[in-house]
Amino acid sequence: MKTRAELFSYAGLDVSADSLRGHYELDGRHFSEVVIFEGVGPLSTPAVRAVASLWYLIAGLSYYKAGAARRIDLGSTAVGPAGRALLDDALLDGLGEFSYRNGLDLGDVAIDGGVDAEQYSPLVDPARVLTPFGGGIDSVVSVTQLSKGIDQSLFIVSPSSGRFDPLEATAEATGLDVVRATRALDPALLAGDDDFFHGHVPVTAMIALLGVVAAVASGRGGVVMSNEHSSSAANLRWNGRDINHQWSKSWTCEELVGAAVGELVGDEFAIASFLRDRSELWVAQAFAEQTKFHHVFRSCNRAFTQRSDHRATNWCAQCDKCLFIDLILAPFLSRTTLRDIFHAEPLSDPARQSQLRTLVGVGLDYKPFECVGDPDESAVALARVCEMPEWRDVAHLDELSRLTRTERDFDELLSPQGPSRVPARWLR
Repeated sequence: MKTRAELFSYAGLDVSADSLRGHYELDGRHFSEVVIFEGVGPLSTPAVRAVASLWYLIAGLSYYKAGAARRIDLGSTAVGPAGRALLDDALLDGLGEFSYRNGLDLGDVAIDGGVDAEQYSPLVDPARVLTPFGGGIDSVVSVTQLSKGIDQSLFIVSPSSGRFDPLEATAEATGLDVVRATRALDPALLAGDDDFFHGHVPVTAMIALLGVVAAVASGRGGVVMSNEHSSSAANLRWNGRDINHQWSKSWTCEELVGAAVGELVGDEFAIASFLRDRSELWVAQAFAEQTKFHHVFRSCNRAFTQRSDHRATNWCAQCDKCLFIDLILAPFLSRTTLRDIFHAEPLSDPARQSQLRTLVGVGLDYKPFECVGDPDESAVALARVCEMPEWRDVAHLDELSRLTRTERDFDELLSPQGPSRVPARWLR
């Protein structure tokens, strides 16, 4: 049985002209993570160092989780009240799925140390932004829907094992300039250890904060995220807390990150999700119109593993993500077009029926631990598919749709959903 560590320490952040190196210690065992940037100005200015410390705090959770220590020492890391609130929530909810899967309650963790953070006023241009780009339908829609009056460049984070081919192909199709960061996790973490705990970490928040570092270092005034409304929906409730695989894409996390960044560089800098008030159905409808991306985009996670020799070269057509993307696009693209995209048909595959039941809320009593829409969205999409003549030969789809109950209808899901922090200047 694995034993929890006693102390996790933030041992220092080294900042050079083009790189960040975070040092961490877990019961005396040292880890370091290095991020090298391309296409930005020097990282060594006070404002950039300040926002880099935010990344350093959240990135540390990748190493903290190895031992799930009972105490965290922030050392001399500069952090303000909003930054501390972000860290607290990232520990409990950003590691919520990790806690659930490992049967660990992190509510007993004590955090001490740290020094007061200062606020700076960097020169940034609100009309110039970076858009973190993952090569899936969400980031494609943000890129193509952002106001043409905004000077937009993509921000791509790659592992040290090499760039992701489908992501690069999709980025090239945008025709936009790319700012890059290469992230090298500590080899000991990648190799694993029988004594380590393993599980999901809030990686989207880490990428968002690296985007802030790159933006401030290059005089840009915003970071455009691509997290839609249903990313805030929990998978399940455990130990009195909502467990959300997508916590770092959620509205809660967006507000916390926005406040923590604003605390350091002021309110003129904007970080917000362009799709926050949009459903997955709305995103799918918008993506369906972007035909030049249909045969290059990829959302299957098997294409994005850390080890390059383990990456799938096509859609696997078997995972929950492939099935969900097929389902959510089916109301807007022909069955033939979808078959050409996937080189298969997950939605009609009898082997995927159990997964589909879970997606639409008929199977397990919680949605998959994946970046997929909430069950109501999936059920509404399925109901629309069952009305389409080209799908009527797939009997199990109609049978399943009859078992679902939805709170919203198709047209409602194509309308705005909830609040948004998107600046008016980003909108057309």
